[in-house]
Amino acid sequence: MEPRIQYARAADGVSIAFWTLGEGLPAVQMPNLPWSHIQLEWQIPGWCRWYERLAEKRKLVRYDGRGLGLSDRNVADCSLDAQVLDLEAVVDRLGLEKFAVLSPIYSGPIAIAYAARHPEAVSRLVLWCSWARAPSELQAFRSLRDEDWELFTEAVAHATLGWSESEEAHRFAAFMLECVTAEAGRAILSAALEFDVTTVLSQVRSPTLIVQRRQAWPPGVEVAKGLASRIPDARLALLEGVSLATWIGDMEAVASAIDEFLGEGQEAAVAERAPAGAFRTVLFTDVEGSTALTQRLGDASAREVLRAHERIVREALRAHGGSEVKAMGDGFMASFSSATRALECAIAMQRAFAAHSEAAEEPIRVRIGLNAGEPIAEEKDLFGTAVNMAARIAATAEGGEILASDVVRQLVAGKGFLFSDRGEVELRGFEEPVRLYEVRWRERV
Repeated sequence: MEPRIQYARAADGVSIAFWTLGEGLPAVQMPNLPWSHIQLEWQIPGWCRWYERLAEKRKLVRYDGRGLGLSDRNVADCSLDAQVLDLEAVVDRLGLEKFAVLSPIYSGPIAIAYAARHPEAVSRLVLWCSWARAPSELQAFRSLRDEDWELFTEAVAHATLGWSESEEAHRFAAFMLECVTAEAGRAILSAALEFDVTTVLSQVRSPTLIVQRRQAWPPGVEVAKGLASRIPDARLALLEGVSLATWIGDMEAVASAIDEFLGEGQEAAVAERAPAGAFRTVLFTDVEGSTALTQRLGDASAREVLRAHERIVREALRAHGGSEVKAMGDGFMASFSSATRALECAIAMQRAFAAHSEAAEEPIRVRIGLNAGEPIAEEKDLFGTAVNMAARIAATAEGGEILASDVVRQLVAGKGFLFSDRGEVELRGFEEPVRLYEVRWRERV
């Protein structure tokens, strides 16, 4: 399903089209100048899979630059500074405070300039087959671009997708003709070939990943190495393949490299929101009857059921700002800096499990327990009374239930959650009974 198109207005009045997809920490994918049309891209199957894959773990934001796609076409200024205004407009419109930037090919210099100017905003920077200054080899296309725009798009399509992808390249060239007029395309490309941000590379403070396919040209491996050596705290990922399109060839290798890199940023963001020793809400999940499930279905089939549990839990954690502390086979331990977010996450999990079970041959019944306090943080794990009590509360629940301590209930007072008093319950390892509350999560009819 195509995401809804929205608009932002740049500081110079240009309307910029964008969409968002997924939930979690945001990542903004920039357009590859001048080939961008955020609606027609969804008609290219490989491109659809790429966006859906990126949005599995985060909130993906994608926009058309000025003069392109669904953004204002009639624009006079396509300079580097003007292109930066487009990114600023979308970020401001969505109210993003901290986000990753994904920049393919021609958009690299724009992303580098933005990251240097806004170090507080860019959590991570990913440069895909890009550069700080356009390689001289691209100038060879200049005469063809000026003389025959359609033939030029065919040549670029083959160079981008790989010369063996003739049929796919022909369709891609047709798409390119819809992205931008010949006049605007020539102007944007002429401007982009002059972008040069080499002098600000040392000013980029965001952790940066340069991803390059070894056989892709341009820019080539040497350009990628040069970028990695001049940007502080940058790393280089060299992948096999010839195509400049992420979805051609080994798409999963590209997505995995980006996931790993952005995942480190997500862990850092969670740690920043909830530093060691801070007051946290701890959440445990536990699949009811997991041992019996394995005996009944066998190891392989039971593992498939548990994988569904893992997927649902991790998707909910990403969507609600939770930090996965550890997975324990048939359960998870997670922490939140907000009790409200923790309860919202627990409810989202149970609703997702219920929806999954309606269509699945084997339903998943999961116990969830929550408590809040100041756990001890050591080596990415949490310890202490607050954690032990959360685990015992989860063990007390039945499949499909969410149980919370009175501390959690008081923290979210007035936030609209519905609780049922379960009275005082004796928990193993605790001398005095603990008052527990069931969180009502099912939709009211």
